[in-house]
Amino acid sequence: MVLVKEKKLEIIDNFKVHAKDTGSPEVQIAILSGKIDELAEHLKTHKKDFHSRRGLLMMIGKRRRLLDYLKKHKSEKYEETLQKLNLRK
Repeated sequence: MVLVKEKKLEIIDNFKVHAKDTGSPEVQIAILSGKIDELAEHLKTHKKDFHSRRGLLMMIGKRRRLLDYLKKHKSEKYEETLQKLNLRK
């Protein structure tokens, strides 16, 4: 599942650290969260789509690793990102 370009730009605007930021951990986590939400909706209607389910699990793992990195190096940004995205830990 692909995020619509406008939605992706909106996510980047909400989480960017500086003007041209597209690759900071905060932005990457936010983009992955958007993709995960869309894919979860897809899987609610297509329960037997196991290929997409595998992709979803891989995205969740990548987001988890990025969150662990953020927690280790920038704990205040970690808490802020969790709160903005309504993620629990």
